[in-house]
Amino acid sequence: MKTNKFLEYFLLLARIVLGFIFVYAGADKISNPESFSQAIQNYRLLPTEIINFFAITLPWLELTSGLLLIFGIKVRENSLILTSMLFVFTLAVAISMIRGLNFNCGCFGKPSPIGWQKLGENFLMLVLGFVLIVYNSTLLNFSDEKKSD
Repeated sequence: MKTNKFLEYFLLLARIVLGFIFVYAGADKISNPESFSQAIQNYRLLPTEIINFFAITLPWLELTSGLLLIFGIKVRENSLILTSMLFVFTLAVAISMIRGLNFNCGCFGKPSPIGWQKLGENFLMLVLGFVLIVYNSTLLNFSDEKKSD
């Protein structure tokens, strides 16, 4: 089956954009785990005992999967990891909005309040993630993956 060049380049762009977003977010959280731990606490969804575990492990998962996505290594798998995490983050934001909580999401180390704008941003990233899961991206990758239809 002949591959659509526009789709190949769109998938490459989606891969790079989503990868860089998560590399940036992960690196910021790694550099300030106390702040990210507090951000997780603000959602009031997890027991206090496990918050530090997530504050330490999630940023490394974001950073690693983001880098692998940028370099085209296991694109579907890393897209699934990041999209799953993003789905949970989006759900947490929605639940917090419904509960009437008002705080910064803890996404990029700068003031970014939860709200409709954050849900919209997350929705767009979810779409990119789903597209990468469905179509894969093999253009300019550094793995032995071949295009599978």
